[in-house]
Amino acid sequence: MKEKEKEKEKEVSMMDHKILLAGCGAMANRWLDYVADRDNAKIVALVDISEEAARKKAEQYSLSVPVFTDLEDALLKTHPNVVLDVTIPAAHKDVVTTSLRHGCHVFGEKPMAESLEDAREIIEVAEQTGKNYTVMQNRRFLSSIRSLRDSLDNGIIGKPHTYHADFFLGPHFGGFRDVMDSPLILDMAIHTFDQARFISGANAKSVYCHEFNPEGSWYKGNVSAVCIFEMDDGSVFTYRGSWCAEGFPTSWEGDWRIIGTDGTAKWDGLHLPTAEVVNKEGTGFILPTEKKEAPRTWDGKEEHDGCLDEMFASIEKDRLAETDCRDNIKSMEMVFAAIQSAKEGRKVYL
Repeated sequence: MKEKEKEKEKEVSMMDHKILLAGCGAMANRWLDYVADRDNAKIVALVDISEEAARKKAEQYSLSVPVFTDLEDALLKTHPNVVLDVTIPAAHKDVVTTSLRHGCHVFGEKPMAESLEDAREIIEVAEQTGKNYTVMQNRRFLSSIRSLRDSLDNGIIGKPHTYHADFFLGPHFGGFRDVMDSPLILDMAIHTFDQARFISGANAKSVYCHEFNPEGSWYKGNVSAVCIFEMDDGSVFTYRGSWCAEGFPTSWEGDWRIIGTDGTAKWDGLHLPTAEVVNKEGTGFILPTEKKEAPRTWDGKEEHDGCLDEMFASIEKDRLAETDCRDNIKSMEMVFAAIQSAKEGRKVYL
């Protein structure tokens, strides 16, 4: 038995990941940096709608690989077994389904698609081909959020029943986000919604959302939102956010307050979470509390590197990744239900 396990480990260590990267913008740097540090992975092709962008990226990383403007052509000529999709959201469906049908596993930037219908079609293709499509949800891969989740699971505040997340920043991106209809919810809140599922272990069953574009906004679409989600375990998750809020910024992870039967936990997205636990034997109008620090419980790589480690492990261990498309669509459903609620001015059931 031990010999078979050793043989399996040897096979995994010898597995050669031949990688095609699609999308040669600035975000591609995070993915290429990771591949450069991985012993059993190598880039075999770069693809971008701009041949110049692809050539510049190859020069930047000293890659002697062919560059293409047509994905199908690149797949046929370079025979990769993994595709990294770092294109804009509008391109994800075509890039992912084409790559899956060519026998490649796909790791891609969020969101997994621009519509729920497209996301469901992608899942169908993944199931038909037997290949993995895993979505980059790098904000799950932080020691602090893992500490929060583990502390809640261990009952630090009793049974959690209400999750609040505030997200207020004022980034001036330029580019595609400035002209999206719902840039905050579709491109950013997907992270926070996914974190809510990760922290709570629950999925949403309904949402009421008000989405708007405030005066002074430099975005075309709605860049501010307030959402109330009912979760399938009976808890409630609320979200307040804006990408047009300059001054007193939250972290990119948001500012979280989780209320439970025995107290409240807080996480600012930057440090390990803390909790105030009520002394139920105390007396007074406001019962006394005791402050507790959540312990560090995870020592894996963080953000993109942590998620990419999990992505490659899913191939090498022949399993689905934590952020596999079949899980990630539950976060996508929250996004599109929120957008639908805002458009129709009513509660939407998932």
